[in-house]
Amino acid sequence: MTNSSAHSCIFCDLIHGAAEVSVCYEDADAIAFLDIQPVNAGHVLVVPKQHYESLLDIPHELAMHLFEVAMTLGSVVRNVSRADGMNIIVNSGRAADQDVFHYHVHLIPRRVGDGFEVTLPFPGSQMPDRTQLDACAARIIATLRDPVKHRDAMAGARVA
Repeated sequence: MTNSSAHSCIFCDLIHGAAEVSVCYEDADAIAFLDIQPVNAGHVLVVPKQHYESLLDIPHELAMHLFEVAMTLGSVVRNVSRADGMNIIVNSGRAADQDVFHYHVHLIPRRVGDGFEVTLPFPGSQMPDRTQLDACAARIIATLRDPVKHRDAMAGARVA
């Protein structure tokens, strides 16, 4: 938990009642409310009540709980907003376009032709050689299997 960031965090302020928020779910650890800059009507943010900056520092159990909440809300939000589909998105870190540095999960109801794009595969990507993919997979497996490398990878990711 990064307490120094919590002092100037808009989500922490909202959780503590500093401004109006349209809550659609709340329990002891999580709160979900409507985004004030929605992609589409019904865009919900699922947020831990405690301040964690990103995917790298939120406890595993809490992150799983937030996804359980997102899964519960997803079908309801899709139905209520009469959406054709749903994106569940986490932007973790500045390079991933995270703009509020309090971990959160977006539930974005989607409609055909709504203009919002999360295009995958990325149009600018090129398929790597299979040996590159296999080498990357091998590095990931080796890091997961080696407790020291895994710990160092997690620590390095938190610093980045």
